Amino acid sequence: MSIVRAHGEGLGAAAVYVVFALCALVPVAKMLEPDDYAYRASIIALSQGHFWLTNVQYIALAKNLSGGIQQWVHLANGHWISEKNPGYPFFAVVFQWLRIVRVTPLFYGAIGSAALYAGARRWLGRRGGLCAVVLYCSAGAAMVFAWRATMPTFTDASLIAAGAGALLWTLLAVEASSRRRTVVGLMGFLALEGATFIRYTDVVELAVAVAAVYVFARSARLRWRNVAWWLSSVVVFGGLALVFDALVYGGATATGYSSGEITFSTSAVVPNLENMPTHLLRTMPLALVAVGAVIWIAARLVTARRAETGEQSLCRRDACVAGSLLAGWLAIWGLYAAYTWTVNMGAGGIDSDVHVVRFYVPALGLMALLGSWLLTRIPGWFALGIVAALVTSGGYIYQQMASSSLGPVGGFPGGGPGGPGGRLPGGGRGGGPGGIPGGAPPSGGRGRLPGGMPGRRSSGGARPASGRVGKAS
Repeated sequence: MSIVRAHGEGLGAAAVYVVFALCALVPVAKMLEPDDYAYRASIIALSQGHFWLTNVQYIALAKNLSGGIQQWVHLANGHWISEKNPGYPFFAVVFQWLRIVRVTPLFYGAIGSAALYAGARRWLGRRGGLCAVVLYCSAGAAMVFAWRATMPTFTDASLIAAGAGALLWTLLAVEASSRRRTVVGLMGFLALEGATFIRYTDVVELAVAVAAVYVFARSARLRWRNVAWWLSSVVVFGGLALVFDALVYGGATATGYSSGEITFSTSAVVPNLENMPTHLLRTMPLALVAVGAVIWIAARLVTARRAETGEQSLCRRDACVAGSLLAGWLAIWGLYAAYTWTVNMGAGGIDSDVHVVRFYVPALGLMALLGSWLLTRIPGWFALGIVAALVTSGGYIYQQMASSSLGPVGGFPGGGPGGPGGRLPGGGRGGGPGGIPGGAPPSGGRGRLPGGMPGRRSSGGARPASGRVGKAS
């Protein structure tokens, strides 16, 4: 009993995450859209030692996978590679080797939840850590993307949550040793860098973290050596990413996407503001709790001028933390408010939730930290009621989102660039059906990759079409 009293909140947070993981693992996995097929092929190919594939290897892999391969492109050197940002297969390949690939997002989710618990507990006390984990796991968007192991969404969101929690702990733990703060802070930046490697647009979160460290270094009593270690890791990561893209895609700032395929425009902001809030609040209602926390913190900061010195200090600390978290939240949501692809998709109903909200999910951990502040300030029965409502809503939305599907080929507004011949990064087309130079693959045979590819053979025959769709990874 003494252990329970001493670590009750931590055990409670662990129990919450175990239940969350079971909810993600028990239902049978489904492929809901072309991106699933692209990432699945990349993970299996990498598990066999291939980051890109020759024509023969591509055909062999496509023949063995139900639904084929979608959204891969033909490089100028003759190789095939997924158009998606390259990081996620590297995070998932170990689990593919162990034949437990569905555990991938849950493993990184556990890391993110642990960091959220540590950061929120340091900021808000023991109850704060538990509230942060509960809020993080309550969203229907979190549940559905933890269930979809062939999508990187919950993994990169969890890495951002891990980075935010670790850096929050580091900046507030002024009594900890310099070495410990250096290590924990470095782990936080490595997590943010990992998220950026998975989804390049997450670089905005890395930029916010660097800005926050720069602004609050003095008040957090950080030594220059602490900051130097962290910024060095960012510089090294940036350099390696540029070299990687130059070697793989032919340019330091190039990606697998064709020029102009992924577009952001101010003309998309108003339509997205009209359509996206419904999707976001339905799948991540904890955003309302986070907004309430921001308003309350701002009000306390204004009224704190008449409070005692100690109260003023706490209000300023909360405002600094909340401001940093809000900046990270708005950075990712503001960026995708200008994303042109979601203009048409966002006009759909509940069936389109799963296909449009994933771009906004990376801010989930930041919202959970903000919301946990509010839950620790209100009566326990009121907080429990809010949590119950969020969990109930999340479970219902999870079921709705899991039943939505665009199929393996498309069905997106505008059609996308998929279809016979595919579209090459330089704007050209493949020579045969499905974008395979030389024509369609031969029928029959197991078509194994060198080393023995463990994938399943398609019951409907080979379908190695690139099937590209104009959508970000």
